[in-house]
Amino acid sequence: MTQTTKIDEAEDRTSRDGRAAPRWAVVAAHLVPLATLPSGLWRVGLALGFSMGLVIDGTPAHVEGGEAVSIAALSIVCELLALLTLGLVRPWGERVPRWIPLLGGRRVHPMAAVVPAAAGAVALQAIWAYAFRGFPDVAGFDFAGGFWQLVLVVCYMPLLLWAPLLAVVTWAYYRRRCRG
Repeated sequence: MTQTTKIDEAEDRTSRDGRAAPRWAVVAAHLVPLATLPSGLWRVGLALGFSMGLVIDGTPAHVEGGEAVSIAALSIVCELLALLTLGLVRPWGERVPRWIPLLGGRRVHPMAAVVPAAAGAVALQAIWAYAFRGFPDVAGFDFAGGFWQLVLVVCYMPLLLWAPLLAVVTWAYYRRRCRG
């Protein structure tokens, strides 16, 4: 065994503060990107030119150009943000991966993860509380039929899990990293 391997092994033991994430937290963290995926796929369908059952002035909805790009970008950003939850249960949430310039290998201060994650959970709860008021009655949208409205509801309902899942995973991270 080489000297660098011994150092890497010792660093791996200490970088996780000696405690693995609880199994339930790992499962919850993996559920977050899955909860955001259906709505993202629905939006991507819309961005790709499918009406997804939406009707505007009696004709199927069609988005193009900048509007399509922004809808697709929203889906990508949401999924990337959801994937960040995995950092709360993975080593890269405790020590910056070595391949990242300037910061690689440094320990992540627990509050640098806890504060944005907790703020994100609160913000998501506020966003969904506002966005889902009156849901599943989707006021302001006309659909080609009840099936298409059901598709939208089924695709967007899992988003309601994002905030509570992020909150409990953040709590588990805090307990593991900040409390003995």
